[in-house]
Amino acid sequence: MSHIHTIEKQTGKAFILNKGDILTVTDPVGMQVSDMVLFNRHDHGEKLSSGKSLDFEESILLTTGNFLWSNRSRKMAKIIEDTNGRNDFLLAPCSKETFEIMYSHEGYHPSCLENLTKNLEPMGLSQDEIPTAFNIFMNVQFDASGKISVLPPTSKAGDYVKFEAMMDLLVCLTACSAEDSNGGTFKPIQYSITPSS
Repeated sequence: MSHIHTIEKQTGKAFILNKGDILTVTDPVGMQVSDMVLFNRHDHGEKLSSGKSLDFEESILLTTGNFLWSNRSRKMAKIIEDTNGRNDFLLAPCSKETFEIMYSHEGYHPSCLENLTKNLEPMGLSQDEIPTAFNIFMNVQFDASGKISVLPPTSKAGDYVKFEAMMDLLVCLTACSAEDSNGGTFKPIQYSITPSS
């Protein structure tokens, strides 16, 4: 039985996966988004690419059976199970500027970009190296004209997404800090790792 780790609300955590490991990301309470970024553990210049993934998977809605690809056109992870089925790969991690520009928020506000940066800096990565995250459980809708709206997640307590690592990875996960993304409240995210052997 793999150990369950909890990422407290509005925080993040970085960790490593070996090729073949299974990462399970769970929404323990419901309606909580988790931003996930991936790097090649041995060469941080290779990282998760939204553009390549949407291109090669020929879809903007990635779920069970889809792969997440790197900027070097290599498979980084496979989604092997997704009990919720709604994730986003269009929108960048929320930042201090997100809240200033979109929500006219003044003063400090926790953000996914801050939490990704804080947890990846000890691994030798800077904020500018962080790619667009795979936003697990995020419910982004768009109309026929392309207008985007962020709706509350459809994930319920216990929903999860399982990923198989296709290479040795450095992973960073957050419990998202944007009100609109999480139905107005902030909750934890949990994850567990099942080793390949």
